[in-house]
Amino acid sequence: MTERHQDRRAISPVPHRIGPPVAALLLAAGIGQISHEAAAEVTAVGPGGFEVRELMHVAAPPAAVYAALITPARWWDSQHSYSGKAANLTLDAKAGGCWCERLTDGGSALHLTVVYAAPGKGLRLRGALGPLQAMGVEGAMSFSLKAGNDGTDLTVTYAVGGYAKDGFDNLSRAVDGVLGEQVARLHRLIETGAPESATH
Repeated sequence: MTERHQDRRAISPVPHRIGPPVAALLLAAGIGQISHEAAAEVTAVGPGGFEVRELMHVAAPPAAVYAALITPARWWDSQHSYSGKAANLTLDAKAGGCWCERLTDGGSALHLTVVYAAPGKGLRLRGALGPLQAMGVEGAMSFSLKAGNDGTDLTVTYAVGGYAKDGFDNLSRAVDGVLGEQVARLHRLIETGAPESATH
């Protein structure tokens, strides 16, 4: 396994081979090793939380980008899921809808809840992803779509606030890396038909 792939597993929300407490520690430790195509940054971090932002231009109309966005099973990385299979992810794109995951033996996980859905324009969800679920934090993830330059400008922000024992510096960078990777996969899916990169 390459160093890059080892690091990608390390910051998986809850890697399916290890328990959530270990995953949370690895999340904080496995930062700075992910490369992705989105223009990404931690826009703010402090003792009470952080915000990350991913920006990219997609060569497709907003309606097509939105349609792909609301089918995470097609673009989310299986390594960043509880079950190890992105095919188990579903997103009910309406207010109150669940971004959920089917688990074995009838289990399930709620990742985020939809609070705003405007086809072709935007999607907003609330919740704590991966090991953040076990912490005293809450988050708001927003996808904004704007037509421009023969395509769509996509902006993704994730604002997280609450309590973290060891602060948010490492967590913010790790979350930025994971989220940027997923947005890059969405970009590739829309433009090439496959979320994986040629060198994956």
